[in-house]
Amino acid sequence: MGDEHAETVRLLWGPHPRPTRGPRPTLDLDRIAQAGIRIADSDGLSDLSMQRVAAQLGVTKMALYRYVPGKAELIALMVEAAIGPCPTSRTARGGWREQLEDWARQLLTVFRRHPWTLEATIGPRVMGPGELSWMERAVCALDGTGLSGAERMDAAVLLVGHVRCITQQARAAGPAGNPEAQLGAILGDLMQTRGGQFPALTAALASAAQSDGQDQAWEFGLQRILDGLATLMDQRTR
Repeated sequence: MGDEHAETVRLLWGPHPRPTRGPRPTLDLDRIAQAGIRIADSDGLSDLSMQRVAAQLGVTKMALYRYVPGKAELIALMVEAAIGPCPTSRTARGGWREQLEDWARQLLTVFRRHPWTLEATIGPRVMGPGELSWMERAVCALDGTGLSGAERMDAAVLLVGHVRCITQQARAAGPAGNPEAQLGAILGDLMQTRGGQFPALTAALASAAQSDGQDQAWEFGLQRILDGLATLMDQRTR
């Protein structure tokens, strides 16, 4: 672990020694993280700043720096507080498929509640114990299925990718409606005048219209990923 990540590791994993002398601390890391989350939930990461967090907590920016050295570390704390730890599975005694389906739905709920986490969780970075507990839960669900450790991790990453994609599309659609209905309406208008160039797409859109604009991409993608894993497991046991 490089020195550039040492402070993030300390903040996320501890230890967090309390001073034995001097005045009682007015802040703690959880309060700071929650203040940042409120700002990001309302206005997004672009409007997040140490100054705004300090103002919401009623302290000076310099006082905030005593606890968190910068915005990058602040966001790491916010992600850990917003995402983790993984809730206790309602299907822990079920099979791997039921466990992963429940896991994916719970993760979708987290991303929809805090859409800024999509931007904050891109690329290599230090993760806290709470966030890592999600990966632990998914990998454990696939224990004993015949998949290798690497394949179990890849399966979890694949499911996370589906969750992220659906959340991003819903976020782009805004509060007006689901993204499939909006895209169908736009493409439907185009196909009315230019559909002769795209006969297969025109027919597919006509079929999709019969679903009354229901957003099916989430459920369809989730079930097909799980179907693929089931097929792979079946191949391994033959």
